[in-house]
Amino acid sequence: MNQDQFAVLTDEELRAQVKQSKTARIYDAVIFGVLIGIAIYSSVKNGFGLLTFLPLVYLPIAARNKIKYTALEKVFKERKL
Repeated sequence: MNQDQFAVLTDEELRAQVKQSKTARIYDAVIFGVLIGIAIYSSVKNGFGLLTFLPLVYLPIAARNKIKYTALEKVFKERKL
């Protein structure tokens, strides 16, 4: 969803989206942290390999979620909720 799609939401729907997006940000941080841990463990144990670069696979997903959250927050602040 982009900012135009968030603009047509009602206040209650917007609040629900913000709450859901905050939860998704926490999940993104946890998943990324686990992937970093796996990459470090794999690098120490076996040297560089496929698992070393595993966090790079998740970066586009986390970036897309961050862009969505930023647009959502902008609409949320414009409405002064």
